Amino acid sequence: MAFDIDRYTQAATPVTWEDLDYEVFRDHPLPPDTLRTLRYMCEIEFHTVCYLRDMLVSPSRKDPEVGTFMTTWNWEEIWHGEALAHVLGLHGITVTYDVLKAKRMKLGWRDRLSPVKQSLLSNIVGIDFVAVHMLWGSINERSTAAAYKRLAALEDSPVLGELLRRIASQEAKHIAFYTTQARARLQDNTRAQKLARLALRTAWQPVGSGVSPESEVDHVLRHLFSGPEGRKEILAIDRHVAKLPGMAGLNLVAEALDSRGVPA
Repeated sequence: MAFDIDRYTQAATPVTWEDLDYEVFRDHPLPPDTLRTLRYMCEIEFHTVCYLRDMLVSPSRKDPEVGTFMTTWNWEEIWHGEALAHVLGLHGITVTYDVLKAKRMKLGWRDRLSPVKQSLLSNIVGIDFVAVHMLWGSINERSTAAAYKRLAALEDSPVLGELLRRIASQEAKHIAFYTTQARARLQDNTRAQKLARLALRTAWQPVGSGVSPESEVDHVLRHLFSGPEGRKEILAIDRHVAKLPGMAGLNLVAEALDSRGVPA
């Protein structure tokens, strides 16, 4: 099924969150592990603009549909961050742009050189880079949606659960775009398939790696995906990826969890 980019952009709205009864958190605050995971999610949603920055110097910027999607996608992700920041604020945890800026500054030259590196490598690869970008985005969005789904299931909070389901609903649209584009660009394109597998095998890491400390990445993965139910979500991601052209046998996400010692 083709993804209707015009319908997507015309219907796009910030995630609705102001109508929920957050007063329940005064008597029933969220536990520390959940708040730690929520803060991670919030900061990564706000960091999406840096990912967009890096993509705007790649061949992806030249594709009208991809460019249109990326603009709207980034806008929606920022509002996800705002909604999560509100919940954190009610628990005395402040996530402001000054805090985010300070964290990015700590990344140093690695962050400053990221768009330069992306520009050089992606433009050498050429148009097939867009296929890599779309596949990468599909995996990241599936991982993000699975994370929201798992946190909603783990935490017995109707208010938080409803908020996370609303965010995950928008993430589902992002998955649809990335996956539709990835399938079309990988189909009958052996070079793009090889490039994508190489890029994923050598460079892909769980969402948030390289931005947050490894201790926080490990916490989130263990909190959300430990045990049979968590691993079930991860295996589902790998199955979806394996169905795309040239991606059979790729168990990227499960292998990442195994390498970090997350129990199945």
